[in-house]
Amino acid sequence: MSVAPSKKIVVINGHPSQTSFNHSLVHTYLEATIQFDVQVELIEIGQLNFDPNLKFGYEKRIDLEYDLLESWKKIINADHLVWIFPVWWGGLPAITKGFIDRLFLPSMAFSYYDNSNRIRGNLQNKTARIVTTLDQPGWTYKWYFGEPSTRQLKQATLQFCGVKKVKTDYIGSIRGSSLAQREKWLQSMVKMAQQDCS
Repeated sequence: MSVAPSKKIVVINGHPSQTSFNHSLVHTYLEATIQFDVQVELIEIGQLNFDPNLKFGYEKRIDLEYDLLESWKKIINADHLVWIFPVWWGGLPAITKGFIDRLFLPSMAFSYYDNSNRIRGNLQNKTARIVTTLDQPGWTYKWYFGEPSTRQLKQATLQFCGVKKVKTDYIGSIRGSSLAQREKWLQSMVKMAQQDCS
């Protein structure tokens, strides 16, 4: 008689390029989870077939493409969400923002209480980790620029939708970094995976 894995993790890669350092970070994390009794799935946003434009806003619902439906199943079934993406112009890559716009919808990611503007998050009992790469030190992005991309994803999306516990990790500056420094960052992904799986 088989026993179900104790934890289900979904890793969401928000970088559209498969040759990026983000791609290496993602797969280092995935490889580090193999030794644990967890079920891990991957969502490569840049490889999905979907229109990232919420062209009617919330006025008219657009049918979700197959890849978005499959992604949503993974997210709903997960205990822990790991988002890995670069910071571009202070924010999320456009494809990642489009993924959120199209998928984190009313009645799916959150619901309104009857006759009220108050909401109930539908992603409760989940945790998350956000890992972002930058061309500046993390403290600069956090304290000087106000960390807009991570605040948006953490507070305005994940916590809004019910994910209460969200960790944030910054990796940078990527620009001009040495191979030795990149190896240290890759090893930090191993440690993050060990923490998330324990």
